[in-house]
Amino acid sequence: MSLLKSNSITSVPPVDDSGAVTTVKRGPVAVPSTEKIIWAIGGGKGGIGKTLLTSNLAVFLSWLHKKVIVVDMDLGGANLHTSLGINNPTQTLSDLLYNRVEDANDLIQPTSFKNLSLISGAHDPTGIANMPHVQKTKLGRKFRELDADFILLDLGAGTTHNTLDFFLMADKKIIVVTPEPTSIENAYRFIKAAFYRMLRASTPTPYVRQLIEQAMDQKNARGISTPKDLLKEVIRLSPSEGELLKSKMDSFRFSLIVNQVRTSAESKIGTSVQIVCERYFGMHVDYVGFIPYDNCVWQSIRKRVPFLIESPNSTAVTHLESVLRNLLKN
Repeated sequence: MSLLKSNSITSVPPVDDSGAVTTVKRGPVAVPSTEKIIWAIGGGKGGIGKTLLTSNLAVFLSWLHKKVIVVDMDLGGANLHTSLGINNPTQTLSDLLYNRVEDANDLIQPTSFKNLSLISGAHDPTGIANMPHVQKTKLGRKFRELDADFILLDLGAGTTHNTLDFFLMADKKIIVVTPEPTSIENAYRFIKAAFYRMLRASTPTPYVRQLIEQAMDQKNARGISTPKDLLKEVIRLSPSEGELLKSKMDSFRFSLIVNQVRTSAESKIGTSVQIVCERYFGMHVDYVGFIPYDNCVWQSIRKRVPFLIESPNSTAVTHLESVLRNLLKN
């Protein structure tokens, strides 16, 4: 994938010795020349800033002359339109899922930002949250047919099958975490659930699928507590199946963003998550940076305007630019 020339940056924005978040060097953002690409932004719990980051990343990409569509995948609790200052979307994903429209492009609603459009999430109180597999497959196919360069999926919280499946279908998988212990714990739960679901879906052999299902139970009789333990058990039973499973495990990777960082110690949480995932899960993690806590962010939420627009010279925007540059080059 060819990239335009840009200033080089560190993989993780710096923090000074006092513990305060510092600014990073700003410069041109390299935009890849690619076909249509889907990003999924997820995490283990609500309130960690997924929607906020999705909307601001989308605006930034639209400024780079890319055609962008954001899709609210928080089925039943959609509010991405509010972050973009849009009132009461006229059509939602419900219309597509219930066959009231045939083409996903008919759901696209323009925003006030050039090159940026929105597809609102379903507002139905029941049913959509337990979407049948055939509907998820249909929706994924429809997303690939959208007229856009980038499609950003703002996923709901938790580890429902819907959330995990749409996370796994994306070309770039992004996990957001905040420095709070509950967020970190839920992020690990999300990562492990997505990883095992990917392995199970891509494994044709019944007994290997059964082993994966057992591994998902922390109290399983075989004592499998990590994906590495699972791999060892499969290799012991069948070396050839073990090699296939290892290949699938090696192909799994995601990008990590730490949000609402206040101190030097909190900025290092991303590196800690990276080390744990590589050591115990055997998976590759791209820590693409952090967003510092900034008063301009919550002020922009109240005004229903992306902080990229409200406070373009803020520290949060500087770090957002660094994160975006790393996402585009990885």
